[in-house]
Amino acid sequence: MPVYEYVCHACDQAFEKYVRAWGEAVACPRCEGSDVEKQVSRFAFAGEGGFVPSGGGGCGCGRGGCGCGH
Repeated sequence: MPVYEYVCHACDQAFEKYVRAWGEAVACPRCEGSDVEKQVSRFAFAGEGGFVPSGGGGCGCGRGGCGCGH
């Protein structure tokens, strides 16, 4: 089961949830609101050279170009 990150529009709570099926209803654990938005995961992405952390710290090499001189 994949883990997705969400933000609740009612109380601004950020949370993670295991989702078993596409389209499964998700509710905020703090306020139980259903007006939640799935976030784009920022932990890593896959390129030709393997996984590169996103959000800084890496030079972004892979997938046809390199901006750091490698």
